[in-house]
Amino acid sequence: MAVWDDLVGQERVVEQLTAAARAARATVLAGRSGRPEPGTNASLMTHAWLFTGPPGAGQTVAARAFAAALQCTSPDLELGGTPGCGFCDGCHTVMAESHADVKFVRTDGLSIGVGDMRDLVLRASSYPTGGRWSVILIDAAHRLTEAAANALLKGVEEPSPRTVWLLCAPSVQDTLPTIRSRCRHLVLRTPSAESVADLLVRRDGVEPGLAELAARAGQGDIERARRLAVDEQTRTRRLEVLRIPLEVADIGGCLAAAQRLVDTAKADAEALAVTQDAKETGDLRAAYGAVEGGKAPRGMAGAVKELEKRQKSRATRTRRETLSVALLDLLGFYRDVLALQLGSTGVLANQDQRAALDRVAQAGPPESTLRRIEAVLGCRRALDRNVDPLLAVEAMTVALRAG
Repeated sequence: MAVWDDLVGQERVVEQLTAAARAARATVLAGRSGRPEPGTNASLMTHAWLFTGPPGAGQTVAARAFAAALQCTSPDLELGGTPGCGFCDGCHTVMAESHADVKFVRTDGLSIGVGDMRDLVLRASSYPTGGRWSVILIDAAHRLTEAAANALLKGVEEPSPRTVWLLCAPSVQDTLPTIRSRCRHLVLRTPSAESVADLLVRRDGVEPGLAELAARAGQGDIERARRLAVDEQTRTRRLEVLRIPLEVADIGGCLAAAQRLVDTAKADAEALAVTQDAKETGDLRAAYGAVEGGKAPRGMAGAVKELEKRQKSRATRTRRETLSVALLDLLGFYRDVLALQLGSTGVLANQDQRAALDRVAQAGPPESTLRRIEAVLGCRRALDRNVDPLLAVEAMTVALRAG
């Protein structure tokens, strides 16, 4: 299938990117023939793009699809076909993240450092090996440190003729003004629940009823909806989170709910460490030729220390992300409560929890619900400021009880 098929509800963005990919192809052909292809508008293509949108809207999916379209070699292009066929070698290798001229930049930790970014800027100055485009896709541009962002600015200010930067971030405010002013900005919107459910049925083979439930509970986050649809444990944890509004009747319930939430986040991080950390450490030892019980080869101790630092940072990020998902579920619950209190006739995100929603809605006025929503948002802000997770969540659950 075409590389654009997983980009749900983003027709305007797809139209802009396919037009840009056609213009990019015309630029390549003009470079080979010495004259531009008739009927093309070179201004549709630029060297730097910024993809923003709400969580799960598909910023990285859009950027990866665009990278594939830039490398597409389908013979149908000669007949006016759409770049990004999904079947040619260029599309296939980009989508598999193995294309020699497409670099995917991600981080397991909390930030992307200046050293990594300087290496990327140096790489960006080289000509693509395949003669088309050198693409650098930064999955979380908002995680760049200030020094790393300044290093990136140099690459964006002085682009190589065949280099394209694709930056993904939650919002335009999450990037430096000097960087975003040099990028073409594309805003992705939250896809409808119907579109997400259709994707889950079509792509993942999910039963329609479960797909609809997962799509609404995912609140527009496609990856979250997929996990809810295919993973029983994810569904169970969501139900545990949605029990919290009914468990904060007393201080003991508040503290117990907070402890359980934090323990779940910690367990997720530890489960990842058991598998991924051990494999990474084993691979590192093998790369240095270390023998079990023998003396560590020269230089390995420093590499192991650096790896352990990254693993610790990843564990912290995993705990934060687990808590963030739980808080989003709570926000969705109280939003549905507020909708019921105000007499809204719209479809609820947590329709499967209608009895609990009615119970909480009847127990207090809309003003209390608004204060509870603010308590959840305050907990998210506290976690972003590195407040101890247990203290932040305990403060939130106590505020939920007070209403």
